[in-house]
Amino acid sequence: METKNLTRRNFIKLSSLTGAALTIGFYFPTGAKAAEIMKTETADNLGIDLNAWISIDTNGKVTITNHRAEMGQGSFQSVPQIIAEELEVDLNDVKIIFAQGNNAKYGSQITGGSSTVRGTYKKLLHLSATAREMLIEAAAKKWSVPASECYAENGHVIHKPSGKKFHYGELVADASKLTPPTSVHLKDPKDYKVLRKPIPRQDTPLKVNGTATFGMDKKLPGMLYAVVERNPRFQGKVKSFDDTETKKVPGVKHVIPVKMSVFNTFREGVAVVADSIWSAMQGRKVLKVEWDDSGFEHFSTEQLYTRMNDDLKTKDGLSFRTKGNFAAALEKADKKIEATYETPYESHSCMEPVNCTAHYQGDKLEIWGPIQGPDWVQDLLSPLMDLPKEKITVNMTFLGGGFGRKAFMDYPHEAAIISKAVNSPVQVVWTREDDTTQGPFRPGMVYQCSGGLKDGRISAYKAKLAGQNMDHQWPGAQKDSYNGSTTEGFLEPYFESIPHYSFSDLPLDVPIPVMWWRSVYASTNGFAFESFMDELAVQAGKDPLDFRRQHLGEERYQTLINRLEEVSGWKNRKKNEGYGVSITECFSSIVGEVVKVSKKADGKVKVDKVWAVMDCGWYVNPDIIRAQVEGSIVMALGAATVHATHFNDGKAVEQNFNTYKMPRITETPEIEVHVVDNEEKAGGVGEPGLPPLSAALTNAIFDLTGKRIRKLPFNLEEV
Repeated sequence: METKNLTRRNFIKLSSLTGAALTIGFYFPTGAKAAEIMKTETADNLGIDLNAWISIDTNGKVTITNHRAEMGQGSFQSVPQIIAEELEVDLNDVKIIFAQGNNAKYGSQITGGSSTVRGTYKKLLHLSATAREMLIEAAAKKWSVPASECYAENGHVIHKPSGKKFHYGELVADASKLTPPTSVHLKDPKDYKVLRKPIPRQDTPLKVNGTATFGMDKKLPGMLYAVVERNPRFQGKVKSFDDTETKKVPGVKHVIPVKMSVFNTFREGVAVVADSIWSAMQGRKVLKVEWDDSGFEHFSTEQLYTRMNDDLKTKDGLSFRTKGNFAAALEKADKKIEATYETPYESHSCMEPVNCTAHYQGDKLEIWGPIQGPDWVQDLLSPLMDLPKEKITVNMTFLGGGFGRKAFMDYPHEAAIISKAVNSPVQVVWTREDDTTQGPFRPGMVYQCSGGLKDGRISAYKAKLAGQNMDHQWPGAQKDSYNGSTTEGFLEPYFESIPHYSFSDLPLDVPIPVMWWRSVYASTNGFAFESFMDELAVQAGKDPLDFRRQHLGEERYQTLINRLEEVSGWKNRKKNEGYGVSITECFSSIVGEVVKVSKKADGKVKVDKVWAVMDCGWYVNPDIIRAQVEGSIVMALGAATVHATHFNDGKAVEQNFNTYKMPRITETPEIEVHVVDNEEKAGGVGEPGLPPLSAALTNAIFDLTGKRIRKLPFNLEEV
């Protein structure tokens, strides 16, 4: 496998001499037309700021700078495995550290869209292979032998004819003076030693023994702690507050009004700042705030869904993607069906509460915390804090779950303005109630699906969705623009096999902050699209799996269906068992899931087992994939059956885990995950396992009971 450059465009590969170490990395130029290779001196002359994704010191130890967050998805294991493979080093000799926010060095640092591996793996493979070749060349020069007689293995360069060898540390000084090769040889996947192996995660021991640093572990000299009483209606203002009793609480130092940036507006609140988090929380309890909640809508969940359903019945929506003539094809169909599906608003509810530490020092600001987008934080805070971007340092810590919530920049801004106001480093902590009620939330959606069948195949397909468009919240957004994620989750081959289709959306404009939630719109689209596919199969009189096979002609999809059929025992389904299938596409990965349900002795439905087949193309570590798919399935099961966010009088109703419940271990079925081996381009892993579950579950319940569930969440005890 030969390559001439790290990427086809927009990346420059280069090496850097840093005295006693070899450092090598990428540069992300703006507007570059093509990749090129340059020496360090050339980069310096151009004023290019190099990153250092790989650094090898004189002891041969390798340090990798991870420019993305580690929130449980496994970047702290996946990135070292990629590097170790082509660099030919032992994983135990690889140390990984967090990068600070700096998109001039690292490009986009947002951890989202399951993009860490799929967005960088080719570059990392080439980068590590480049470093390996430079070390081999350095050794060959020292021995005065052809480089072709040398090879790298386990952190050494070996001269094959003589058996002589150098460890990498002995070569870094010479290697760092070399020009990076313009092409490198990458391994054939069949020769992988480290990749595609279920190697235990390096960050697990740190999290088990408590040495991993999470946001709330950060301590600074003189640091104060803050909690904030925020307006529960998202857009209200502070009319007045009485802090008489709050200031009597021992440890309370300051009570100050704050305005936190939330998309294109500000959320108002009152911060209680104390010398301990306990004192701050006690002070907040006795704080009295009067809110001005005039001038905006105080909505309820019932009102929101009535509006969405009415829109679907009376309006065409913003057309997103069409082919053929849906209306004419439907008119000629043998059978016609229509169904409406509803999904709820959801809180992110990461196990680690939202928190952030900030230290404002007049001419500079430093941030520490569980942050998915450190460069985004810099971009937001620079104008808001009136500081140059380079004066804002953002340090990432481990995240105890993110799911999209911690890509938002409200809480770093809140910490920064409080630190500035009290002239001290401050750690802001959101309580569980703050996190559950303040959002941002996954938007609730309503789908109206219509379809026609001709000769047992789908001849016409129409889907309209109604709900908030996340993109409409940002400053300057065009409110009349369609939702670009309208078809997210829908399998690509359907666009070829269905002759007439139409997709459109009806945006709902209400003052609820909404944000990406694990797998984003696919998390709700998957339920509607794959439930309706099941209904079409039933109307066609076809087996649901065969019906999908009939419309998904590409070999990759046929392989996945065959594997799903095999591992789940689909053809050997027994009487009194319900089987449901769903297949969705998310972030370039395809996942099929089969759910088996049966009835308990009391006649109520129980979920027995879930089989998942993941085709994410090229992959790193099958254990990480299994863990991510299992986690996705449990999260999806919760969203389908036990939790939702409701609103009343403009406020979120659910406050904590007593009302926003999580699936318990006893409610979690057996899960079996299978990974497809192929050489397709790498897809995401952290999120694609979530979208198929809800439809596979409700399709299984239909198979068992004949009852079609079209609204989430539903209570399994009431099926």
